[in-house]
Amino acid sequence: MRLLNVKTMRLEEFFEKSIPKYAIVSHTWSEDEVTFREFDPVLGPRRTSKKIDGCCTQTIENGFDYVWIDTCCIDKSSSAELSEAINSMFAWYSKSEICYVYLSDVESCQIDNRSSDFWNCRWFSRGWTLQELLAPRFLKFYNSSWYPLGSLAKQGSPMKYTGDRNLTFDIAAITKIPYHFINGGASLIAASIAMRMSWASARQTTRIEDMAYSLLGIFDIAMPLLYGEGTKAFMRLQEEIIKNEDDLSILAWG
Repeated sequence: MRLLNVKTMRLEEFFEKSIPKYAIVSHTWSEDEVTFREFDPVLGPRRTSKKIDGCCTQTIENGFDYVWIDTCCIDKSSSAELSEAINSMFAWYSKSEICYVYLSDVESCQIDNRSSDFWNCRWFSRGWTLQELLAPRFLKFYNSSWYPLGSLAKQGSPMKYTGDRNLTFDIAAITKIPYHFINGGASLIAASIAMRMSWASARQTTRIEDMAYSLLGIFDIAMPLLYGEGTKAFMRLQEEIIKNEDDLSILAWG
């Protein structure tokens, strides 16, 4: 696992038993992301961004030295590394100390109004962010200016609310995911396959295959990635689910 040292601004690689405590970032991609190729091994990033600067600041304020950001911590030119990262991503989010949810298209601080940009932000409609909502133990949400909007603490989280708004009910209402799965009161395996599929049904991914790959962790499945296979990726996902779960509700999904 490759992590960004927020003090030296260098990428460092760790293996399972040596991974330090870390924060993690959930976001939607934009055209100006700072990627792995833009990090010099000695000098750090050739350029930075509001997203990276903000999450590094928050990580330091929370007392951690490392943060994981998918845009720069994965070498996507390596198919083997990309496959390992996608198959491990749910676990990486679940083992993080805190997940910063950066909503780049939310400018206001308004939460209650259903017509607000928070309720209608892209983060709630993307495929990859479903697992990034369900896996972490503690999530803190920020608008485009890195102003805190509120938090979501799962049961058993080592981090607790510190006076900011509890967003559990808001997010359950927006996503239509039952409250007890949002707050970690129930394990994902308690939800039927059809229910878990329904949570993703209105979401989109840029690549067709990613609609299947983004669900691997939610169904506790590992499988090789084959970009270019199109809708066959979802068929392979269903086949793997059938091998592992005796739940006929999967027949409701084509």
